[in-house]
Amino acid sequence: MDENKNIEEFSINGEDLVAKIKDIVKQGNAKKIIIKGREGNEILSFPVTVGVAGIVLAPVLAAVGAVAALATECTIVIER
Repeated sequence: MDENKNIEEFSINGEDLVAKIKDIVKQGNAKKIIIKGREGNEILSFPVTVGVAGIVLAPVLAAVGAVAALATECTIVIER
């Protein structure tokens, strides 16, 4: 079943992290988003479901904002 996963991975600055996550969610084709630190350790992982409301996503974006404040560089892994 893993052969159907499409995984995209890229590096981003902490200051651009929240905007990029919002953009990925807005596109609507991501199943899961993982944020990794500079050393490759997983900092935050959350599923993205179809039709996610802003109220449900608000706590996740707050956590992403906290990560962005602490991280200078991180990697986003997107499972589509």
